[in-house]
Amino acid sequence: MADNRGWKGNTGGGNFGQKALIFLLNFLGLRPLYAVLALVVPFYMLFSRKGYLSVYHYFRKRFGFSVWNSFYKTYLNHFLFGQVILDRFAVFAGIKDLFDVEIIGNAYFERLAEGEKGFIMAGSHVGNFEIGGYLLHSEKKRINALIYAGETRTMQHNRSKVLAASNVNLIPVQHDMSHLFAINVALQNGEIISMTCDRNHGSAKSVECDFLDWKADFPLGAFALAASFEVEVLAVFCIKISAKKYKIFVQPCSGAAHATNSTPATKREQTTNLVKCYAAELETIVKQYPLQWFNYYEFWKK
Repeated sequence: MADNRGWKGNTGGGNFGQKALIFLLNFLGLRPLYAVLALVVPFYMLFSRKGYLSVYHYFRKRFGFSVWNSFYKTYLNHFLFGQVILDRFAVFAGIKDLFDVEIIGNAYFERLAEGEKGFIMAGSHVGNFEIGGYLLHSEKKRINALIYAGETRTMQHNRSKVLAASNVNLIPVQHDMSHLFAINVALQNGEIISMTCDRNHGSAKSVECDFLDWKADFPLGAFALAASFEVEVLAVFCIKISAKKYKIFVQPCSGAAHATNSTPATKREQTTNLVKCYAAELETIVKQYPLQWFNYYEFWKK
């Protein structure tokens, strides 16, 4: 099982550092900070060896790149991740009209957003999923986004303020599991649940999938909810295309495969089918944009 202990789950910098960054974004804009980032990344890689090695292994083992090419792509991956973080801060700092967005498969989202039932947007740590709710939102249905509960006050305040204006509600993941009640209520009310679905966090409730020619565990959570509430799942990926452009890919996931030719799939089978469908969609997007895979721990089984 993948060991996720190297990942902290929160945005670094503390309250003071994040406030300073927001000030610089308003004063300088993004491009000068991108340039500074290019110089900072090697030092970050030097002092974050575990994360660096996991990405290096990803390029070396999963894609078969040479030693030097894997190292170079690892640098580019960290550089892009830094840009994604800066983009996120810029959005949450309230800087408007920063990015152009192209949505591939928007008809799937619009169809479900116009319907009575809720649905689940299954994202990942590829690209910049957290600002996906800002770039892809519905006027009629509220998006309820699951977030890590340990962020700084600065991040929580700015993120909540900006996303609330886009009809996005934030549900912090709590140790007492109270967030599950909020999720159930949202789905019962016909609203949208948005959550990342590519980190297993050591849970036994997972499905083993073939992913980039090796075995990896994917969590059941979101997909078990979908099967239980009989709602649809959309795989959603928000990819950085250039300094000023994002592209959002929306693809439906199906769990309706039959156990036999005549017997409908059980809830468990539907859940498993949904997980595997999601993993296949994720694999497609990772192959297309390998530099934007931002999981800094050993993801695959040993």
